[in-house]
Amino acid sequence: MLRLTLAGTDTLVTTPLCAACHHSPAGCCAAPPRVALADLARIVLRGGRDFLLAELRAGRLLPGPGNMWLVLPRRPHPSGVLACGYLGPSGCVLPPDRRSSTCNIYICDEALARDDDPATASRTRTVRDDLETELAHLDAELAARAAAHFPSGPPLDAPFLDWLGDTFRTLPPKR
Repeated sequence: MLRLTLAGTDTLVTTPLCAACHHSPAGCCAAPPRVALADLARIVLRGGRDFLLAELRAGRLLPGPGNMWLVLPRRPHPSGVLACGYLGPSGCVLPPDRRSSTCNIYICDEALARDDDPATASRTRTVRDDLETELAHLDAELAARAAAHFPSGPPLDAPFLDWLGDTFRTLPPKR
């Protein structure tokens, strides 16, 4: 039931198991993740700079503390629970190259345990955990460089997003 598509920071995990989540009709999307600097940079490098700017202008992405990351606003889901504003009736309305990495790789341990292929579930858990560690490392490095390059705080504008994408491209992997 799990599908794991390995593609570095663009890795994607998909499964129909989330549709049967017993915790919430919105699954994990009831608590949308932050969009970290590494996410912003990855989205920019995949051609999404103008998408990010439009989402900021429309209020669908909101600046977080110190403008160092963005938050996804929660909106009412058809089930009545508050959920990520990008959650539609059939799942996320965003393509994977416009989502937070967390949205692309996270699957809870309960869903992994329910998968019918233990080897795939184990591999998915390992890839998820390793990629979360790698993205945290890249995000910390981007935050340090942004703080040095923009001492008054980074502006959430096109030049900053371009700088972020260019800087991300030059970062060495942690491994």
